[in-house]
Parts: sequence; structure tokens; C-alpha cells
Amino acid sequence: MKPNTTGVRRVINAAEYSLKGFKSAWLFEAAFRQEVTLCIIFSIVAFMLPVSNIERIMMIVSLLLVVIVELLNSAIEAVVDRIGDDWNELSGRAKDIGSAAVFLSLFLVFFVWVSILLDIY
Repeated sequence: MKPNTTGVRRVINAAEYSLKGFKSAWLFEAAFRQEVTLCIIFSIVAFMLPVSNIERIMMIVSLLLVVIVELLNSAIEAVVDRIGDDWNELSGRAKDIGSAAVFLSLFLVFFVWVSILLDIY
């Protein structure tokens, strides 16, 4: 049973767990490493483009959303893999749905970036 912490200690614990999650995703998830790298590169590009602040925010938020969804997808996959190696329809469905969420977030990046870039060029 987890100790019941409150206040600052709870916030510190949550931050530590989050850092462990980032480290784990970086070490064990190639897709996460690729998406973080692209997020950094494209965020830098967004700052070089002649767009409004709100457009820049939309461009960067769409990139961050991919990373967030990838973290959730990786968590789903880890839990499913923890349950067992045997093929199971529900396990496959859970992984496929997580993958579909990542795909939609990537489509959103494409849509946002193309819409903004077409408007400025």
C-alpha cells in the first residue's frame, strides 16, 4: 500500500515518478526518442517561421501532443506486455487503439503545420 502523502512531499514524489517515466520511455521506446527529437527540431523551426504567436503555439502544442500520446501508448503497451506473451484479441485491440491515437496526433501535426504554412506562403 502506498503511503498517503500530502502537500509538497506529494508534489515532489509526483515529479520524481514523472522523471522516472521520461527516463524509461527514453531508454526503452525508440518511437518516443524519435518523436522527442522531431519535436525539438520542429519547435526550433517554428520559432524561425514568420508566423503569429498563436500560430507558433498551435504548431508547438500539436508537436507536444504527439509526445504525450506516445507516452500513453507506451504505457498501454507496457501493461499489455506485462500481462503475458500469449496473443489475446483484447491485448491486440488495446495496442492497435493506442497506435491509432498516435497516428491521429501525427495527422493533427500535419494538418496544423500545412494549414499555417499554406497561409504564409
